[in-house]
Amino acid sequence: MSSPSMPTTPGTAIIPPPNSTSLLRHLPRLTAQARALLTAVNLHFAGVAALAVLNLYLALHMLFLLQALHASNADALAAQRSTLKAAQIAALPLRGLDAKLDRSTADADAFYGDRLPYAYSQVAAELGALTKKQNVRLSRVQYAQTPALSGAGELIEVRMDTSLSGDYRPLVQFINSLERDKMFFVINGITFTGAQSGAVNLRMRLTTYLRQPKDSEPMADTPAAEAADAKAEAATANVPGGAR
Repeated sequence: MSSPSMPTTPGTAIIPPPNSTSLLRHLPRLTAQARALLTAVNLHFAGVAALAVLNLYLALHMLFLLQALHASNADALAAQRSTLKAAQIAALPLRGLDAKLDRSTADADAFYGDRLPYAYSQVAAELGALTKKQNVRLSRVQYAQTPALSGAGELIEVRMDTSLSGDYRPLVQFINSLERDKMFFVINGITFTGAQSGAVNLRMRLTTYLRQPKDSEPMADTPAAEAADAKAEAATANVPGGAR
């Protein structure tokens, strides 16, 4: 049997019956507790707590950023120190470069003057002296020249193709003396061409370099003199009535 409904009037609260299990019985109490909690002081404390939590988060975040920045700066500083050290090591050979260049130039000039010939006659005389000393017969020498280095100390490369004959031991001594000679010779190749009556025949290819003659040295038998003579002959041939 349903309970009779109770008439309500506007502005009156609904009071549930004592035996009701609905949340309506606890609603007034919950509402009162909520109003008690939502006071100005409680809201202030809640705001302060939220700000404290936010400040703590920002402080931790800034601490992590400072640590990362410090580590990054340390790595960058170490990398820059390594780069500077490598640059200093690389620059060591360049210290005193001007003095080294002057000394190298002086050494090259001394080598040119002491060990390089300036005329074909000097080369032929030196080869003749070495073969006579070692009792070796020099039967043929062919010369070919090409410019080697240009500039203030211009050099001309002279290639020689020679034929030698003699006993085995004197030929070996001649080759050894040629390599140790004061005049600069480079042995490019040696070919055995045969033997006859106990004598060994060899073909040897040599290279030396002719330098420019000094002011006190004669110009005869030099590449510069030969070039000047050839130029003069060409000019005379082009003049009407000149040499024919």
